[in-house]
Amino acid sequence: MILNLIFWILCLLINFGLLAIVFYALLCLTDLEVDQMDPFVATANINRWILPEFVLQAVLSLLLLLTGHWILFLLAVPLTCYHAVLFIRRQHLIDVTEVFRNLNTDKKRRMIKLGVYMIFFTIFIFRFFLPFGYRIGAGILALFNSEELDIRSSFF
Repeated sequence: MILNLIFWILCLLINFGLLAIVFYALLCLTDLEVDQMDPFVATANINRWILPEFVLQAVLSLLLLLTGHWILFLLAVPLTCYHAVLFIRRQHLIDVTEVFRNLNTDKKRRMIKLGVYMIFFTIFIFRFFLPFGYRIGAGILALFNSEELDIRSSFF
């Protein structure tokens, strides 16, 4: 039970980190689009967090695989494979000279990633609180099934 709790807390923390990284990249791209950030600074800030994002996604997929959460693992594998393909082709970093040409596609890709990470965050939150819901539900049922509480006796 305690290992399961530690696993879901770790998944939540990893996913929260992934959400923060993608949101930060989107924020930098938006600032770049409205000319509030220099292209050199924006690409340096985004490129700094790309490899940690790839590593966190790989660790999350590996954790899901090793713990036997097959459906969640199968949902996480496509994004992990996409990251691996980008890294192997050396297309994972944003180039300063082409940042404005690829701005809309980069923003769309990061919005899709943000949506995927939000779905995972919702699933992880639900799975984290699910055992507590069972305990609360069992406590409420035990309260209503006890012999001390008899609704019929209050009417007669």
